[in-house]
Amino acid sequence: MVKFKDSQHFSFLLPIYLFILNGNCMAYENHTPVSIGFAGDVMIGGMVNEKISENGFSYPWGNVLPLFKATDLNLINLEAPLTHFNKSQRIKSSNLKAEPTRIQTLMDARIDVVNIANNHILDFYEEGLIETIGLLNKAGIAHVGAGSNSQQAAQPVIISKNGVNIGLLGFTDNEPYWKAVDKPGTNYVQVGDIATIKEAIAMVRNKVDILILSIHWGDKMNDKPLPEFVSFAHKIIEAGVDIIHGHGAHVFQGIEVYNGKLIMYDTGDLIDDYELNPDLKNNQTCFFNCEIDKDGVKKVKLVPIVLENMQARIAQNSEYDDILNHMQQLSAAFGTSINSNGEVLVN
Repeated sequence: MVKFKDSQHFSFLLPIYLFILNGNCMAYENHTPVSIGFAGDVMIGGMVNEKISENGFSYPWGNVLPLFKATDLNLINLEAPLTHFNKSQRIKSSNLKAEPTRIQTLMDARIDVVNIANNHILDFYEEGLIETIGLLNKAGIAHVGAGSNSQQAAQPVIISKNGVNIGLLGFTDNEPYWKAVDKPGTNYVQVGDIATIKEAIAMVRNKVDILILSIHWGDKMNDKPLPEFVSFAHKIIEAGVDIIHGHGAHVFQGIEVYNGKLIMYDTGDLIDDYELNPDLKNNQTCFFNCEIDKDGVKKVKLVPIVLENMQARIAQNSEYDDILNHMQQLSAAFGTSINSNGEVLVN
């Protein structure tokens, strides 16, 4: 054993000792991946609101609830405000809202973040939006895409899980007259306006490892994104986004892996009371489970879902095959392969 006559000798070797110690500690650094559950539109107003009154807050989730509880983080599009306010928009034929107590429905599924940039969040005016934001804040559910002014509507959310810093941004290309300025509104972007997207990315990119952009967009009831949306999605990825979480068409669309990044063009409707179109099968969707680490998306697992009687359930047998086959076909157009277990080839 080496003996030191005084502290001076030890101080000479201390940096070497600390280097070795730190090197050993780095070997044990936490590299646990983060699982993120993505779903599309969740509309708990209208007749769904009534079903909740009859059957309890968790009713809409059916047997899908364990999927949400098994992830580290969950993100949805909240398709209707939660408000007491009763004055609805005159310029629209369909106005949606849920009772404020329905915040418990979101909490029961451990929803962590909601996009509220969409074409229904101001159905009951600014009062409905502000009340919804207050309820989300009180429940500890983060929100992106709308706010009391333009700065708050564009505000990103940053969440740290397993040592991975995840940034989230929310946008919509719906209802341009609802754009937040010096008044409450949404974080509106016109498809093709990459400058606005780049400005939002610049606020957060150097603070996070993974950046997610959630956007309510697209051509309604169309299971294939229009060319201008594909081009815009590519530019968004090139600008620095790692995952695009699309929704708004009311039917799911294909998945693309572009430059190693994930584009979910549309994640469909998970919960709603809309009329079933047998041809479009708008009661079918998926739960999108993405596994990430600091370097990007590592795995994507799809779980086919059927909406029946305003309740989600995991698809079985021929329903499972029908949904997965359709997703495989839609995604193949982008060169994306999905196996029979619903696993997306991301590398």
